[in-house]
Amino acid sequence: MAEAVAFPSAAVDAVTGRRHTADRIFWGAASFNSALTLYWLYTLVTGRTSIFFRDYKVDKQALLQVLSGVLFFYVVWGFIWWGIKTVLLRWFVGFPKDERRRSFSSRMKEPYDVEAIVAKYSERRIRIADMVGRRGRFITMAFAAFFYLYSEVLRNPSTFSQGFLQNSLFDAVMRSWIFLGFYYLDGFLAAMFYGAQSRVMDGVQARANCLLITSLWSGFNFVMVPLGLKLTGVFRPNELAAVFAMIWGSYIACDAFSEIIGSFIGRQKLRVWGVGDVNRKSVAGTVAGFLAALALCLWVVSLQHLGGSWVALSVVISLSNTVLEFYSPRGTDDFTMATASALICLAFGAWLH
Repeated sequence: MAEAVAFPSAAVDAVTGRRHTADRIFWGAASFNSALTLYWLYTLVTGRTSIFFRDYKVDKQALLQVLSGVLFFYVVWGFIWWGIKTVLLRWFVGFPKDERRRSFSSRMKEPYDVEAIVAKYSERRIRIADMVGRRGRFITMAFAAFFYLYSEVLRNPSTFSQGFLQNSLFDAVMRSWIFLGFYYLDGFLAAMFYGAQSRVMDGVQARANCLLITSLWSGFNFVMVPLGLKLTGVFRPNELAAVFAMIWGSYIACDAFSEIIGSFIGRQKLRVWGVGDVNRKSVAGTVAGFLAALALCLWVVSLQHLGGSWVALSVVISLSNTVLEFYSPRGTDDFTMATASALICLAFGAWLH
């Protein structure tokens, strides 16, 4: 699927290394998802029970569930935010038609020079357009899913462990194969899956950043199966909804608001490392991420009338998310924040009870 690309000689030095990194991420993600798929097929064929894919059957209903989710979340919802980002790039940033087309392409078949683009257009406006497309596509669904699942766990604590078993893993494996399939492609469907969330400022590695996030989220679903079972063992049923919020809600709030506030008012002076052509963050965004995570955690503590030790946990979780959001290589922070929060909650639960 990855094919050799001949760039003009003047752009070779600037592009080749980044393109090679994008290729390595593709093959790494493909290898990881292949291993998950083979493991799932092994359990399916042998009939052996597993805490990861226990008693899961691929029937018509299961396939329809996956396909309907892909159709709604990635095609329909992707089309909406692709359209919004297109409008912003046209009227807010000033991209002509050809520049917009290139921004929604794979960017791996011809040179894509972010420095040259920023020299012609406002970097802050580009960052805002990138943020609206990316966060609009993700945050609306993420917070809707969070509040729905939080309510479900609050009502039925057994949902906490059940939600991380066969269905979520199977869905994650299938979604990863779809993203891998469109990775190097251009055209309408590829733009639906990658367009809104592929930052202009990430240049050649825009899709690599997206694919890395998707692959690591599959990995998080995998590791959360045993972690989720351990968490249900150390917390009381009436505390599991708060644990769910500390892990998922805090990371979503920190990650989202750090980019939103950073794009609008932040001065992108802090250099970080990660997958993307331009890797900078701001103090304003970092502070906003901490405050957003803390506000959500404290809201949950107040809502469920938990004790002072949970307030301390809220501060620790928020600090952990903030530090990891800043220091984790870009594209990996979702995984590191959520996993660290789960481990902190596990340690807290063992100490508390």
